[in-house]
Parts: sequence; C-alpha cells; structure tokens
Amino acid sequence: MQTKLREHIEKIIPLTNDEFSFINGHFSTKKFKKHQFIIQKGDPAPCSYFVVSGLLKLVYTDDSGKEHIVSFAMEDWWESDYYAFFTQTEATMSLECLEDTEVLCFTFEGYKNLCSGLQKMERFFLEKANFGFLSSQRRIISWMTSSSKERYEQFLKQYPSLTQRIPKSLIASYLGVSRETLSRLSS
Repeated sequence: MQTKLREHIEKIIPLTNDEFSFINGHFSTKKFKKHQFIIQKGDPAPCSYFVVSGLLKLVYTDDSGKEHIVSFAMEDWWESDYYAFFTQTEATMSLECLEDTEVLCFTFEGYKNLCSGLQKMERFFLEKANFGFLSSQRRIISWMTSSSKERYEQFLKQYPSLTQRIPKSLIASYLGVSRETLSRLSS
C-alpha cells in the first residue's frame, strides 16, 4: 500500500526515502466493507482518504431525503467531505463504500504537519486541489450547457472503467437523470 502512495505522490514531486518515511508516518490504514459509511452527514470528517483499493461515492442528501451523488472515488484517488475536513465542522455529505475498500488516511493535524514539515507536500496538495477544482468546474459547466446524452457520453469517455463497477442507477443519479432516461441513452 505504501508503494502505491509513494508512486502516486511521485507523479507530482520526487521524494527521497527519508522524505517518504516522514510522509508515511502521517498515514494510517483502514479497511471498510461494501455499503459501510466512512463519513456520515452530521458527524465529523476527521480524515482525508487515499483509495488503495475499492470504490467510494460521496453523497449529498437534500432536505427532502433525495440523494445527489457528488463524486465517485476509485483507486489512486482522494476523497473526503473537504469542507468539513478543512473547517473541522460537521459533515454535510456522506462517504459510502460501493465495494470493499482499503484506504490510507491522515487527519487534519497530520495534513498541517505534512505541509509544515515538508514543503514539497504543500506543492503536492496544491496540485491535487487545483485539479479537483478544475474537474468541478468542468462538471458544473457540463451541467449548465450539455444535454443528458452529452453528459452521459462525457462520463463514459472520462471514466470508462467506472461503468463496469457502478450500477446504472448510481450513474443516473450522478448525471442527474432517471434510471429510465439513462437506459434510453445507453441503448
């Protein structure tokens, strides 16, 4: 698992063995079962999670009880309710396992210690945050300007491996369409 983390970080910044040892000391390993919640709305979001294996969905549930899928996270991706994590407030979203999942995680204190103890990690997290922001902007623009069919085609192109791992009902929820509409789009 640590090898995966090191390879992931080294896509952005080079590391010495001592630097990685320092980084690795801030992470803990956790395993979760399919359908288990890592974060539940209203609870703290104590960690940021690097997915080693498995699949997660981040969900916002509105006042009427309707679930809105904000994102999916598979291997080599990071996920959390980042607003709650960075502000140290209650989660407004839930993070649920769609498969048995193994993660490496660090706390907010660990994050601050990593950034202050190794400036390279500030750069790493800045790059990750920037790409996350760009992805969010792309998704918002797609919602504003694309048809359901175009959003579905973009999803297939952007995440081809996810279509084999995620039920169509969840893909439909992520795209903001009904299961029936998705069935029409995919035929």
